[in-house]
Amino acid sequence: MVDVMRPPDVWATRIIETAGADVVLAVRKVALTVISGPDRDARIVMEQDRLLVGTHSRCDLVLTDPAVSRHHFELLMRGEGLFLRDLSSTNGTWIGALRIREVLLPEAVHVDLGHTRIRVEALDDEAHLPLALESRFGDLIGSSPAMRRLFAQLKRVAEKDVTVLIEGESGTGKELAARAIHDHSARAAKPFVVVDCGALPHELIESELFGHERGSFTGASQTRQGAFEEASGGTVFLDEIGELDVDLQPKLLRVLEAREVKRIGGNVRRPVDIRVVSATNRDLSQLVADGAFREDLFYRLVVVRVMMPPLRDRREDVPQLVRHFVEQLSPAEERVVVSNFVLDSLARRSYPGNVRELRNMVERALVMDGEFEEPDTTGTRRAAPVPITLPEPAADGLPPVEVSRMDLAQPYKVVRAAVLERFEIAYLTALLERHQGNLTQSARQAQIDRVYLLRLLDKYGLRKRR
Repeated sequence: MVDVMRPPDVWATRIIETAGADVVLAVRKVALTVISGPDRDARIVMEQDRLLVGTHSRCDLVLTDPAVSRHHFELLMRGEGLFLRDLSSTNGTWIGALRIREVLLPEAVHVDLGHTRIRVEALDDEAHLPLALESRFGDLIGSSPAMRRLFAQLKRVAEKDVTVLIEGESGTGKELAARAIHDHSARAAKPFVVVDCGALPHELIESELFGHERGSFTGASQTRQGAFEEASGGTVFLDEIGELDVDLQPKLLRVLEAREVKRIGGNVRRPVDIRVVSATNRDLSQLVADGAFREDLFYRLVVVRVMMPPLRDRREDVPQLVRHFVEQLSPAEERVVVSNFVLDSLARRSYPGNVRELRNMVERALVMDGEFEEPDTTGTRRAAPVPITLPEPAADGLPPVEVSRMDLAQPYKVVRAAVLERFEIAYLTALLERHQGNLTQSARQAQIDRVYLLRLLDKYGLRKRR
């Protein structure tokens, strides 16, 4: 029996310097062969980081099986190996009797979806993925293959004036990537305008994007340009694009197609010369399937698709990031050295909040009393391990929301994410305690799928503690 949870050595990668002084990451090619079903004998070789399977014409492996979803599953090459991730398909993705949400694959395995069986297997050949020589691109930092691969992608994208979608979990640096694309493009001298689609209320987001004429609505005391006009010649960054109201999506689509905008209350269509970069931490493909996001807008936004790696997939970057944050946040007159013991401790954490969480931990360590040892004879402080304390749930099992604990200097979405994280940790902790760790009963009580509960527990490291 194949142990699909065991990380196979076959996915080990290696860095190669080519004759032209370029550097590439060598990874095993992967073959997908349909061995049963309506598309029997169809075959494709995966030579990039990502491959999409489904019935939609834009998938890499297009199937005709009516029991297969439009976007059924994807393969992702990460630092640990080759992952299969089900895209919330209707009939599920199966390996044997196991329904898969996300799994690290062995060297060869049969995957079942609908009436189709696909053999996924590593080939003897290698694919060479370009790596950047530098360990920094804009304000993004990292020497790991995952980040150097990202930097190579971003550099190529910056040189082309195309629309880009940046995907990734909260805290991975999507806005920094968007800014780096702009700063390394031909539009660098022009404005970089940010619109947070998740932070603005519905009645304001339309004016923020498209502008308005004086008197067009209550409170519109003067004419105002929208983001697309403000960014003329430059870049508009649409953060949290997955939160954009369905009613506004056709108007955004028109801007992307016609490159012209009409202000609220106006009749004139004004041409705009802009590049659009958007970002999301949500699965836009699933939102399209759910009818919450227009498919035509989706494909307008994903001309180029960039995935930000989570910090857990590039743990080797943690020491470099910690030193950078210490240097950035420490007083100029004080030298702070972080011991190898502390760096090793920090590198082993799961970081559900990614780089943002790591930065906040370093900042707390630098400002909180008791987080450092006393200065030694050389005048150098050594950082002690940074403890993580979970909030105590209230009597109703929910965490207290205390304004005094919120960093109101941070943007709304950052504070919101921090409060939501505390809520989820406290809720899950109280839920498991109520059911003495019984996952089935806990999932039934929470009215969520048991597999999804496991993913939440793994996200915060709660399953390991029990």
